[in-house]
Amino acid sequence: MRWSSLDAVWTDSLFAWRQLRKNAVTSVAAVLSLALAIGACTSAFRLIDAVLLRPLPVRDPDNLYAVMRQEIGSDGQPRTFAGCEYPLFRQMRTAMGSDVELVAIAAPEPFDLTYGSGHETERAQVQYVSGWMFASFGLTPAVGRLLTDQDDRTPGAHPYAVLSHDYWTRRFGRDPGVLGRTFRMDDFVYEIVGVSGERFTGTETGTVTDLFVPTMMKAAAVVRDDWSWFRTWVRLKPGGAALEPVRDRLQASLRAFQEKRAEGIAGMSKIRRERFVGETLLLNPAGAGVSSLQRDNRTALMALAVLVGLVLLIACANVANLMTAQATSRAREMALRVSIGASRSRLVQLVLVESAWLAIVSSALGALFAWWAAPFVVSLINPPDNPARLYLPFDWRVSVFGLALAMLVTCLFGVIPALRASAVKPVHALKGGADPHASRRVMHALIAAQVAFCVLVLFAAGLFVGTFRELAAQPMGFSAHRVLTLNTVTEDAQPPELWNQVAEHLRGVPGVEMVAMSGWPLMSGNGWNGRISVDDSQSPETVTFFLAVSSGWTQTMKIPLLAGRDFTAADTHPGVAIVNQTLVDEYFRNENPLGRFFERVEGGRRVRYRIVGVTADARYRGMREAIPPVAYVPFTSTDREGLLVPTSRGTFIVRTTGADPLAMVPQLRREVTRARPEFRVSTVHTQAALNGKYTVRERLLAMLAMFFGAVALVLAGVGLYGVLDYSVLQRRREIGIRLALGAQAADIARRVTLRTFSAVLAGAVAGLALGTLGARFVEPLFFQVKANDPLMLVLPSVTLLAAALLASIVPVVRALRVHLPRLLRAD
Repeated sequence: MRWSSLDAVWTDSLFAWRQLRKNAVTSVAAVLSLALAIGACTSAFRLIDAVLLRPLPVRDPDNLYAVMRQEIGSDGQPRTFAGCEYPLFRQMRTAMGSDVELVAIAAPEPFDLTYGSGHETERAQVQYVSGWMFASFGLTPAVGRLLTDQDDRTPGAHPYAVLSHDYWTRRFGRDPGVLGRTFRMDDFVYEIVGVSGERFTGTETGTVTDLFVPTMMKAAAVVRDDWSWFRTWVRLKPGGAALEPVRDRLQASLRAFQEKRAEGIAGMSKIRRERFVGETLLLNPAGAGVSSLQRDNRTALMALAVLVGLVLLIACANVANLMTAQATSRAREMALRVSIGASRSRLVQLVLVESAWLAIVSSALGALFAWWAAPFVVSLINPPDNPARLYLPFDWRVSVFGLALAMLVTCLFGVIPALRASAVKPVHALKGGADPHASRRVMHALIAAQVAFCVLVLFAAGLFVGTFRELAAQPMGFSAHRVLTLNTVTEDAQPPELWNQVAEHLRGVPGVEMVAMSGWPLMSGNGWNGRISVDDSQSPETVTFFLAVSSGWTQTMKIPLLAGRDFTAADTHPGVAIVNQTLVDEYFRNENPLGRFFERVEGGRRVRYRIVGVTADARYRGMREAIPPVAYVPFTSTDREGLLVPTSRGTFIVRTTGADPLAMVPQLRREVTRARPEFRVSTVHTQAALNGKYTVRERLLAMLAMFFGAVALVLAGVGLYGVLDYSVLQRRREIGIRLALGAQAADIARRVTLRTFSAVLAGAVAGLALGTLGARFVEPLFFQVKANDPLMLVLPSVTLLAAALLASIVPVVRALRVHLPRLLRAD
């Protein structure tokens, strides 16, 4: 009887399903292990696709490039950044003419808005963009109109805004009457003129922009040649200029701009001038957007992909071992099939169909896991002040990946058992003479590969956990315990005495221990820096950071005052400063800095600061780099005429007495407004949360690596158990005879485990070698840990050895309990 291919597949499918149900326990174990591995792989793909691969919904995204600048840092290493000054942008745009399109796009920032005549502020992500960006990207409005080049010609002259479709939906319920509404932001009242299309949410992957406004509305910045505040995007025209000539012309513009700037900077050393003028311009593909989320997590996501890929390989090796054992036990069945005319290809098809069933069921369960896991991982990497929002659909991209993964998995664990089954020799199999040694060799080879992959995962887990531990243990220099940071704004700038009144009012609130003010919190990511000179001598390499603080700030943050005094109510900026120990070591060596002066150029004038105090070092921002020189200046500022300067934003630093400072947030919000109705608290964070965002990536990698390490260890242990148990089952006659002849238990245990443990040893050595070689590719993710540290090498080996010993207990005990007479009677 001749079967059609379709009928054969259908028949094999029904038979394979019955076989899986017949071996329910092993089938469930295989499905669960594969589902976990497939789900992890699919989750990793969804994250990598959303962050790095998914193109922007614009016209010809492959023709988009982001301008990056590379300079040589003070440590001699290249440093890449994306900032651009608007005068440079104009110069580059003029140089390029109509050959290419240049677009200025700032990163989205949270701003405080006030709608209508109300006084309640709300937070929104605002992105300054060139007016012609929408036309260049081929975007159309959902309602109203989009910005045009006419809206971006004169500083401060066109206060128009376009809402994103997402913000229009969340904030206004898709009300078409939103057109013409106004809101106040900073010093301007903006009119809403349109809503962008539904799919476009900005160019910053991980951030959904709420409002787009013209770059010219950042009026103070567009005229300054020392303010890098946006990215320059380049769109190549189809069939137009090639990439490299475009880069060369932009490079020439950058060099001319930097040379002109260098002429106006006094006291610049020769080395610094060469580095300043010698900046290199790069054009990076930007079709998938550009963001700090991509930059900070690119290597981490690749490392995550490798980890889940290794777990998938371990799971496949496990299932391959299981199916190899089953194929050996079914040797008689396969021999009978061949004897009655079944072809070798038909046997291969039969086993592959069984593998496909396992892969299909596992993929379905894995998809459910991936549907939950990817958003969960995103929630773990969210900073407190700007949560990541990624587009994570289960669309055709994910579906194609899942289908390809299922096919790959079927091949990975199904091909070897299928080939083993097709190679059966009917005469030997029907006589019971099938060679079990060949099957054991295949299984031991798979065990060696499985152990190598497991050691790789454990090795990486040790490095990531060590990195997180070392980073989290870095001294902060201040106490974050029970500290709240209240970022506060006013519609109009308010004089310093009113800020002091609010601070004094908060000091009287029950549950408040201390209150101080600063320009922004430590570790918030904000920064103000520049170069200073002492005795007309300026360090060409050192940048000093500044922070405006009030009296009592050092006590509130519990930063020790090593010498001198704190600020008083009479101190103003510029005038006096408190410096940290690093600044003293850098500029004053062994001399007493109190009463000495340093200078810096500020707002086009040279200002002097007299040092009145020295504090211990405290982290300003960042955890990986050394603490920089820091100068704390008074929160109260004066202008050139000596008059007090009003300010519209600042941060109240509140140390509470209760164990849970967040419990006081509603009350403190009310108290700020009660003290002065003009003041509004825009955002509140604990200082601990601000500190924690600098270890988010490391904590995530450590958690996921530990999880996948545990999964890999369990899978490897189960695989070792299965091979040892199979070995005992196949050799039970031999073991029974040896026991009957007086063999010792130790000798039996050695014979049962020797080959398997040899495979374990070989796999462990290979895994450590691969791990040591591969660690160099993710070395930027490590902190104060080395791949060749003895502890890093010993831990995965010892852990795996312990798992192997544990997995061998039951098979060895079973071997020692073999009773030859009972075995012979059973036969």
